[in-house]
Amino acid sequence: MTLTVVRSLSDVRAPSSIEELADLEQELIDQFLLAGVGAGLGDKSLAADRSALFEFIRFTGRPVWTAEECDADRFLAYLRRERQQARSTVYGKANCIARFYDFLIARYQGEIHARTGYVLSQPIDEFNKPTHAEYGVGRVPPSEQEVIALFDAWRHQLPSARKYLSAARNYMAASLWRRAGLRINETVMLDIRDWRPDLGEFGKLHIRHGKGSQGRGPKARLVPGIDQVDALMDWWLAEVRPQFGPDYADPDAPMFPSERRACDGQRARVGANALRTALAHEVERWLPDWAGRLTPHGLRHFCASSLYGRGLDLKAIQDLLGHEWLSTTTRYIHVCDEHIELAWTSANARVAARLGQEIG
Repeated sequence: MTLTVVRSLSDVRAPSSIEELADLEQELIDQFLLAGVGAGLGDKSLAADRSALFEFIRFTGRPVWTAEECDADRFLAYLRRERQQARSTVYGKANCIARFYDFLIARYQGEIHARTGYVLSQPIDEFNKPTHAEYGVGRVPPSEQEVIALFDAWRHQLPSARKYLSAARNYMAASLWRRAGLRINETVMLDIRDWRPDLGEFGKLHIRHGKGSQGRGPKARLVPGIDQVDALMDWWLAEVRPQFGPDYADPDAPMFPSERRACDGQRARVGANALRTALAHEVERWLPDWAGRLTPHGLRHFCASSLYGRGLDLKAIQDLLGHEWLSTTTRYIHVCDEHIELAWTSANARVAARLGQEIG
């Protein structure tokens, strides 16, 4: 994404025409996006911010400096009821609008008043601001037994699949969500060079397109090949990936290619929707009780919960998942029903052992 060069607002005289007012509005948005570039926001985040702002402006039908709380009320209700957008989408757009008006009030309140006669107000307040998208939304994953049953059935039918290569690719990608907690976009963007078997005891996946906090571009990390990921990578790269074509020897080729070829004759990168649809199909086939509910992100939750249940500490899971904050990781942990009882029994056993040593 590229931004146009913007001029200093303080260098321009008060507008006297509709055209100049429109130019002023565009300059304010450009300045806001330019500040986002300075803060390190990625192109996708900047594009999303720009889209949300123009959607809000079109909805109100008047200049940004005239917007009030009631306008935001109507806009957010429109997103929820008429467009039926997801909680996370509405939350993101409201957050963008709030940041934009905070920016205008902090930097250009006086300038806008001098040039338009309007005093800016923040249209997103404590009464209409949506709660965080994850609040109140349960993402409890299937049990260990259910996930094992799903992947066992999926693996056993691979040799008889109508399109073996695609089926094996989809199974391998889903296994990375299940065992290493990768995000779907992180999986799609892997290249062959990103598997480093020479690093550590189990080898490591170089995640170059990890999700940065607050949209601040890709955040790289190394994910160890624990929980049989190393064996799966050996199987994939030695037996399956070469069958997609000769580019398997190219370190820059996609780890998970599409069935189609790109313009240069090389295999294109598989799309996220193809992998997401494949998982939904297999869940409907082998785990029907979870049909329509188990997603790639749900397997990421399962990975965190499974590893925690097997004794991996929260800090290690945080590093594995690539979370900025430990509090985020804790929302991914869904412990079994007996977790409290087991912790209580273990604590009492430690106390009893310590008392026995002191008495002895």
